[in-house]
Amino acid sequence: MSDITRSQDFTREEVGLALRNHGMHLEGLRYPVTPIGMHYLLIHFDIPFVDPTTYELPVEGSVRSPLRLTLDEIKARPAVTAQVMMECSGNGRASLHPRAISAPWQDEAVGCAEWTGTPLGPILEEAGMLDEAVEIVFTGHDRGVDDGVEHYYERSLSVEEALREEMLLAYGMNGQPLPPQHGAPLRLIVPDWYGMASVKWLKRIIVLNEPFDGIQQTAKYQYKSSKEDPGTPITHKTPHALMIPPGVPDYLSRTRHLKPGRVSIQGRAWSGRSPIERVEFSSDGGLTWEDASLGEQAGRYGWAGWSCEWEAREPGEYELCVRATDAAGNTQPLAPEESWNYGGYQNNTVQRVCVIVE
Repeated sequence: MSDITRSQDFTREEVGLALRNHGMHLEGLRYPVTPIGMHYLLIHFDIPFVDPTTYELPVEGSVRSPLRLTLDEIKARPAVTAQVMMECSGNGRASLHPRAISAPWQDEAVGCAEWTGTPLGPILEEAGMLDEAVEIVFTGHDRGVDDGVEHYYERSLSVEEALREEMLLAYGMNGQPLPPQHGAPLRLIVPDWYGMASVKWLKRIIVLNEPFDGIQQTAKYQYKSSKEDPGTPITHKTPHALMIPPGVPDYLSRTRHLKPGRVSIQGRAWSGRSPIERVEFSSDGGLTWEDASLGEQAGRYGWAGWSCEWEAREPGEYELCVRATDAAGNTQPLAPEESWNYGGYQNNTVQRVCVIVE
């Protein structure tokens, strides 16, 4: 099978991926903290069974004092709870043309949960990383074949990045023990980055003296203009806003139906690069824009609520759009062509919702 297609028909394999990996229902944007069952899921291989009663996390490699921590020992350490907005780097892939053959996300590969765990940095410092340490590799218990290579899912961070105080080894989600599908008994949370960095079902942590070249680090999750382009690594989330689709939906097309009158439009916005500074709303497909009211962001790594009033007085068809701008000046593009890349990553094109006012 080719790894890119010009057809907008989804393959049988892509439908299978969509059934295994669900997105967040957009009406779930009403919740400041996404309920566990609504939070998006991307599971590369199988959900491994890891017995929490016998679980141990080795911290080894280029360190002076290798560690082997049980789950109880990790839980006995200082605990932190933080809201973190998480997004799959392939979110929006289905709207690109031609598109990469992979999980066919539309806009729903998102969620904002409260994660509880212990900071990663003190554990690495206790292990005593040697001066020549360059990267930290996080290996999951999930194993499979990708691009013809059998491997455990592994990702790395630079030493500087891994020592940031917000990096978390999480064992709780929304006040409950971490569910199996979200990485139980222990996972990594990398707040500003796309979700691929937050390795689940942690098997081990290895400190390396050289850059890590695993397939999920160097072959996957690269922003490429063509198959031959070596690409640049996907890292921080770009600004993105989503609205709760108003009215009621058509069962199959999801076109929205509304009665005439004033309509309250609400949603959430986020960026992994800088705090959200502005959200704009359009009822004419992006020809004209008006500022929405921006609420407070849920901590540094959560999302911000926004709202506006739309006067939907004239019957007819409308295309509603929303876009976010962060404090660094990054703004969502209007057309998928502006976000196109070979792997279908990091597509933060503005959301478009078709509405019929009756």
